[in-house]
Amino acid sequence: MTKRLTLALLLCTAPWAASAAPDTYRLDPVHTRVLFAVEHAGFSQALGTVSGSEGVLAFDPDDWSSATLTVSVPLQRLDLGDDKWNKAALARNLLDAERHPEARFVSTRVEPVDATHARVIGELTLRGVSHEVALDVTLNAVKRHPMPPFRRTAGFSATATLSRSAFGVDAWPSMIGDQVQLRIEAEALRDRNATDPQDTPSVDAPGTPEPIDDSDTPSTSPARKRSP
Repeated sequence: MTKRLTLALLLCTAPWAASAAPDTYRLDPVHTRVLFAVEHAGFSQALGTVSGSEGVLAFDPDDWSSATLTVSVPLQRLDLGDDKWNKAALARNLLDAERHPEARFVSTRVEPVDATHARVIGELTLRGVSHEVALDVTLNAVKRHPMPPFRRTAGFSATATLSRSAFGVDAWPSMIGDQVQLRIEAEALRDRNATDPQDTPSVDAPGTPEPIDDSDTPSTSPARKRSP
């Protein structure tokens, strides 16, 4: 009788366990960066970065297919290593960052490859134009961060290739290559209160509250600055 009751309870609870929601993470803008490479007149690959991306990730490392990702990339943080070059890239005939200050990626599906790799497909909106883009993603680690406030952190590397002209960034075709190679390094901190980045004030905005301590273990020491 006892065995039958136990089996019945397991059968009843199994669907709930299988449908448990994945953890929610918020991208760490300090440790998340987009690197891009594009041909410069056939002489070299010009390299640039964009820092400060914000976003929300729902992720269960045991079920990649349930993952969702929304990211906002602040184009004004673009850096090609030269002020004049930065202004030229952000000008209206290229990225037009004054009228379109951010790029936005929203995942639509995830295709798992193995335990640490997946293909994340989503809609990228750049310069007011949206197209599907696929990211080849590697999970580097998901574990408790070794520094205060010891929050559970997921780290990823990703690559993608896109055509700049497909997004209307088509000026200077003889000087700037069309294919843009992307490399993304990202860290995301577990945050049960994370929301869409468009609904969340920037971390630099005046009056933005400090992040909630969502550590795996209770803190017993005074708050300290997060590691660089």
